Amino acid sequence: MSKIYYSFQDMPFNKGGEGRIEPENFFKFSRNEIIQILIAIGVLTVAFSFAFTPGVPLSNISGALANIPLAFLAILTAFFCHELGHKFLGQKYGYWSEFRMFPMGLLLALFLGIFTGFVFAAPGAVTIMGNPNKDEYGKISAIGPFINVSLAAVFYIITISTTGGISQIFGFIAFINAFLAFFNLLPFGPLDGMKIFNWRKDVWISLMAVSILLISLIYF
Repeated sequence: MSKIYYSFQDMPFNKGGEGRIEPENFFKFSRNEIIQILIAIGVLTVAFSFAFTPGVPLSNISGALANIPLAFLAILTAFFCHELGHKFLGQKYGYWSEFRMFPMGLLLALFLGIFTGFVFAAPGAVTIMGNPNKDEYGKISAIGPFINVSLAAVFYIITISTTGGISQIFGFIAFINAFLAFFNLLPFGPLDGMKIFNWRKDVWISLMAVSILLISLIYF
């Protein structure tokens, strides 16, 4: 019978004891991690459903409810794929990598989304256990925004290649990906942007420029 690990602190390490994982443990999720990912997806879905409702969010609750399926699809592609990138690349380098939600960030996102229509998206982050070098740490940090701008570009191409409701759906998804890339690239605090900026400024500038360009193309 396989053992269920509830956190990376409980998982077995290699003989070196430096937080590295064995090859057979790549791409694993703990039960606690899955629960926290689902909570974060749920909260962000509600927050963005209200944020993208025309007018004062609370004055159009029915509109916000109608936005839930679309917001869920956008958050699933943007937030979930972003965090998966961090997690899987961290594991590829041999480090335990698990998502941990930030409760205050989620509450703030929910409050602002419902009452102001603006979302401050700081739902949590993938925690890396071990001692990655500067190059590994930079790449692990950059992979999330890179996935977002790549998805935003793909969905934008689909948007301009289609019409009607299909175009609007893919445009919405493209914007969410571009926006989350831009937000996470801000060079402040614990965001990816600070880590990437300290690693390679040329990579940071390129990713930031692409995210701003995509936001401009999609929104305007």
